[in-house]
Amino acid sequence: MSCMDNGPDSPLLSAAERPAAVVRNADGRGRAVLVCEHASRTIPAALNGLGLSAEAGLSHAAWDIGARDVAEGLSRALDAPLVESRISRLVYDCNRPPEAPDAMPPRSERFDIPGNEGLSEAQRAARVREVFDPFSALLAQVIADRTAPPVLITVHSFTPVYLGRRREVQIGILHDTDTRLADAMLDVAVRHTGLIVRRNEPYGPDDGVTYTLRRHGIAHGLVNVMIEIRNDLLSAEGDRADMAAMLSGWLTQAIDALDQPGKRTP
Repeated sequence: MSCMDNGPDSPLLSAAERPAAVVRNADGRGRAVLVCEHASRTIPAALNGLGLSAEAGLSHAAWDIGARDVAEGLSRALDAPLVESRISRLVYDCNRPPEAPDAMPPRSERFDIPGNEGLSEAQRAARVREVFDPFSALLAQVIADRTAPPVLITVHSFTPVYLGRRREVQIGILHDTDTRLADAMLDVAVRHTGLIVRRNEPYGPDDGVTYTLRRHGIAHGLVNVMIEIRNDLLSAEGDRADMAAMLSGWLTQAIDALDQPGKRTP
């Protein structure tokens, strides 16, 4: 495991809490680069838990439950580097640009985030500098270090019930303007699972969730996709391992399909 530090004089992250982002399996020789922006629920001690209730701090609002284990399983199966944030998305959501209102949200679904209310420009800038910038720089460097243009894959999970409404979809295959890998994955999924798999659900580009894909994938012409998994499918360690195994199979077949003549052109 390697990492990118935030500097020795960080006022937000302690030495024990740095780095804000890490890369696992950095020497992986597979064709993908994996990303898990919401891998952790860690809140720096300097922020006093953001004033969260115990329930909120453990909930899907603080992190993508189970996503890190699935992403790490995919990293092993695909022999691919994986970039993870080590800080809760309630401190800074690394799948959002600094100007996004929900990069540091004062409320997430049914939870108030007191520590995000009325942030000064200096406070916001500190979070950008110490959480978002190291994450984004590390991901950019991992991509740049590949010997050939990689496939960019981001891994997320979502809650089965949101704002009181039950979600039917079990796995979402998300894309922005580049649909190539999403199309190929959906073609594979329909033949290999009875799970409910849908395009751009439970979120889509209009919700702002494709920022990482756009900045680090589409902007550089990389084939890319975002995977969303309903977190009740990830309750046990075995469930997460099984999900990683299934998704690695879908991804391998989908990427191979894109290698057919003419398929890589958007």
